[in-house]
Amino acid sequence: MEETPDSVDVASAATGADDDFAREIREEAAQEAPEQLPRDRATRFYDRIRGTIQRYVDGKGKVLGKTAEFLLLVPDVFILLWRLTTDPRVNGKDKVLLGSAVAYYVMPFDLLPEALLGPVGYLDDLVFGVYVLNKILSSGDAGIVREHWSGSDDVLEAIQRVLGAADSLVGKDMAAKLRKMMGKS
Repeated sequence: MEETPDSVDVASAATGADDDFAREIREEAAQEAPEQLPRDRATRFYDRIRGTIQRYVDGKGKVLGKTAEFLLLVPDVFILLWRLTTDPRVNGKDKVLLGSAVAYYVMPFDLLPEALLGPVGYLDDLVFGVYVLNKILSSGDAGIVREHWSGSDDVLEAIQRVLGAADSLVGKDMAAKLRKMMGKS
């Protein structure tokens, strides 16, 4: 996982527009009944990371191994988190958690910054997002999560795969930090 991209083509993720988007997500998710979150901006962000990751995976070929499989989950988990923040069936407490995970995706500087590491930097976003999904699944309806999933595999299986690989994807120390952010030890 020491692999770094030859060129950082996700520097556009570190824009002020994404910072504004992250702030909007946090503010809307914190409300009891959120207004329509910025759908167009979420879709553009999804499209941008999907394209960036696909080009990166295509360019690296077999060098990435299993990491490619997890990188390709990144945009699907992002859009799932975002869709759940807009679903009226999801309770307010869970929406705050979901909103924090969406904001973590779009913030340019996090534990593994995409602007410095390229698409590999999205692995901490994926792990944090999956920790959030796992937490809300413990008290929520898996049917709602499945309803909003765009991925090709079963969402619950994908979540379990990421949870099982979290330590190897981001390292034990980083996984522990992400769990701590969730209030877990």
